[in-house]
Amino acid sequence: MAIETTVIPVPTDQEGYLMDPADWDDDIARLLASREDIALSDAHWAVIRFMRDYYDEHLVAADARFVIKFVAEKLGKGDQARDFLFQLFPYGHAQQVCKIAGMRKPRAWSTG
Repeated sequence: MAIETTVIPVPTDQEGYLMDPADWDDDIARLLASREDIALSDAHWAVIRFMRDYYDEHLVAADARFVIKFVAEKLGKGDQARDFLFQLFPYGHAQQVCKIAGMRKPRAWSTG
């Protein structure tokens, strides 16, 4: 197993979530995604930006049903939106999206 040498330049908790969502930027997202073994595509970025925008407006992470609706409508995935979201973020999409988007760990998140 390779030893990770990249250090996130802002404070994170023990699980790698940012302590302060205001510290987030695209470079931080790339580092956090690499820790999750995710190569960010345009679709990943669209979901991440949706999450950031939703957080900025509501001060809480978007519930999965809102993310699935976004994926269905804005990414054109229709009835396949939920499965597509799981393909993008396979290891617990709620946790991975929130982590890469620079949010604190969600306490609970409906899976839609």
